[in-house]
Amino acid sequence: MARRKQSRGKCNFCEREMTKGGLARHLSSCAKRKEHASIADQKPGETQKLYHLQIQDAWNADFWLHLEVNGSATLEDIDYYLRAIWLECCDHLSQFSIGGWKGTEISKDTRVEKVLDVGTELTHIYDFGTSSETLIKAVKIRTGKPLTSHPIYLMARNNRPYVGCMECEKPASWLCLECLYDLDEQGTLCNEHAESHEHDAYGEPIELVNSPRVGMCGYTGPAEPPY
Repeated sequence: MARRKQSRGKCNFCEREMTKGGLARHLSSCAKRKEHASIADQKPGETQKLYHLQIQDAWNADFWLHLEVNGSATLEDIDYYLRAIWLECCDHLSQFSIGGWKGTEISKDTRVEKVLDVGTELTHIYDFGTSSETLIKAVKIRTGKPLTSHPIYLMARNNRPYVGCMECEKPASWLCLECLYDLDEQGTLCNEHAESHEHDAYGEPIELVNSPRVGMCGYTGPAEPPY
């Protein structure tokens, strides 16, 4: 059996492209990242623990993030960020836990430095109906001054996974929800076939954005970082 091709993404410091695991290793030694950290350390402000978090969708490993998070940040900050970049559709409830869905729930007021250590893994659940589950793992911790005034810095993320049009196999950019929900079909469409597609029970086809929640509940994006 052919080995499944791993998704790739780009380092936001030096723009090198590699897999999720490759970036986890690369970010520890990236010269450009060290340069940014050195500049940040010369600015006013307090030194603190800074956490390299590897985040991925629990059911689709093609979707992942590498974040640097201030130790003084709270889980509420991470929840806000995940909603903005991946999840928010209908203001659903969410929770963090250790041990998965039925594990020990952790208050969103908890500071990152109080709950995470290298190797610790949290589960984030958004929406308890059509749920999205996200795994959050602390990869490394460094001491220094934050790279930004915000509590979270996006170091890398996956490129939007390639999906072929169900009609012609050209790259798809759109999704027909009627095909997906009612006809149990893939529903992915290229620009050309999206224009001529006849299904409209759920409105026009929606854009395929870089999020594991596409096609779930009322999610339509924008799948962009909040800062």
